[in-house]
Amino acid sequence: MKQYYLFLIFIFFNSCQYFDKQIPSEKELLQKELKSINWKEVDEYPSVVDCEKIDNKAQRQQCFFEVLTQLIQEKLSVDTLSVLYPELDTIEVKVTVFPNATMRFEPQFSKDSVAYDKIKIDSILKARLVDFPKINPAIKRGIPVKTQFIIPVILKVE
Repeated sequence: MKQYYLFLIFIFFNSCQYFDKQIPSEKELLQKELKSINWKEVDEYPSVVDCEKIDNKAQRQQCFFEVLTQLIQEKLSVDTLSVLYPELDTIEVKVTVFPNATMRFEPQFSKDSVAYDKIKIDSILKARLVDFPKINPAIKRGIPVKTQFIIPVILKVE
């Protein structure tokens, strides 16, 4: 019987350590989770309907950029941009895809560039780059997010 009491006393004193364990606070858990997230990459890149059937993430991204570049080039090839600036063969366009699937286009020029009328080129881009097919926004942890990237667009003189 003494052994039974000794065993119960032993368990009683050892069980106290189970009640002593610290539960991490919500803030600590949140900070740990936020540090583990890579904010520079998205889980799924923006895509168009034509690229949805591709399963590979890298190939889907490549498909999206190719389709978008082709659409931008087609829309700008019918404009006076290449006539106004014949020496301008490539223009970099900053594309922003918002979570609500809308897009914004901004021409990117070097800081010392004064040869081009930036306001005129920007207005031509805004006028021409409309009526795109539905673009699905990028996804990060199941939530649509805003993404930005720069696409070099080759202007063709016909």
